[in-house]
Parts: sequence; C-alpha cells; structure tokens
Amino acid sequence: MSGNYVIAGGSKGIGLALVNRLRQQATRIDVYSRQLDQLETDSVVHHHACDFAQADCHMDELPTTIHGAVYCPGSINLRSFRSLKRDDYLNDFQINFLGAVSFLQQCYAGLTHDSNSHSRGVVLFSTVAVAQGLPMHASIAAAKGAVEGLMKSLAAEWAPKIRVNCIAPALTETPLAAKFFTNEAARETMNARYPLGRTGRAEDLAATAAFLLSEDAAWITGQTFGVDGGLSTLRK
Repeated sequence: MSGNYVIAGGSKGIGLALVNRLRQQATRIDVYSRQLDQLETDSVVHHHACDFAQADCHMDELPTTIHGAVYCPGSINLRSFRSLKRDDYLNDFQINFLGAVSFLQQCYAGLTHDSNSHSRGVVLFSTVAVAQGLPMHASIAAAKGAVEGLMKSLAAEWAPKIRVNCIAPALTETPLAAKFFTNEAARETMNARYPLGRTGRAEDLAATAAFLLSEDAAWITGQTFGVDGGLSTLRK
C-alpha cells in the first residue's frame, strides 16, 4: 500500500495500530493528534499537533497528494439520558462529527489532486450503538449516527474518484476504553457479552481500515462495516 496517508488520532489506540500496519509500505504517513503519545516517528511517519476537540484545529504540512485519509478521534460518554447536559452533546458532536468534517475539508484538496493515478479511500468510525439501541448511549450514538450520514452523503458526492466507508466497532481495548478493563474480572464480564468470546483489539479495527484503504476494496463505498465480535447481529 504505497502512497501518502493522513490519519487523525494516530498516536494511540486504533489509529496507532493502523499507522504501524501501514508504515512498512507507505510512502508517507502524516499523523495529527494532540500528543505524540506512543507514536514513533521516522522518515515515513510524521507527527503534527492538532486537537480535533477544538473548532480551530488547523492541519499544517499536509502532503500535496493524499491517497488515504482516516479519522479516528472519538469519545465514550456513557450516561443516562436524564443526566446528559447540552454541553455533553455538543462535546461529543464536536470530537466525533465536526472534527471529522474539518479533517475531511482540509484533506479534500489532497484527495482530489491527480486523482486519476490512484484509488483514494476515506475511513470514518462509528459505533455498534447506532445500529443496535443500547442504554446509556444517547449522546455518542447521536454523534456517530451523524458520522454515518456524512459518510453516505460524501460517498455519493465524491464517487467515483474517492471511496468513503465507515467502521462500527463494539467495545475495543484501547486507552480510551481503559476504564472498562480495570481488572481481569471486568474483562471476563465484557468478553462474555460477545458471540466470539472477547472484546475488540485495536488490531482488529486497524486491519479492516487498512483493507478499506487498499485496492482490494476498490469496489466498496458508502458502507458501514460492523467489526463487533457479532454483537450487533447475533445472540448466543
């Protein structure tokens, strides 16, 4: 998968796993996140400070040509509907939806530059809670539902030159979800909910994202992929 890739939130969790999967073949990877965290930079991987929770997140030094763009930042704000305040919805909407809008607006010129030479792919992240109603998920499900709507609209608008798809994970073991994995008992309780017997790993989602960026997915656009251990469709 040679080419230039831009990844928002690529310094930890799923984004970092994707960077590590792509770095051996990519020409250049530009990562935009608040901090370097666990990311190792080199001649291929470059880090730029950018906080997509803020409306003025400006992405400096974007490559002229972008072959793939992935927006990974998100939130896990699980609270009852009656306890959620207006600011909770606004914060979730900013990091999950408006951040993705800003990211794609800034990447658009690179995604369309010389676009006859290479298939271009965009990957966004939703949540299993959009397709399957789950309690305590009102704010995050609403924000991610907007992401899925954005994905479908852009997939239609940007076809045939740019493919846009979405991944909808269930609970995945990342720094963002660390509070759900505080001990082995908690881990086993979570694992038991899934038909495949475990929660997600960052590598599970990174593998799907890498596939959607690749030429192997050249005839796939406008789709939401449930990478969720079977939670959204199966019952044991």
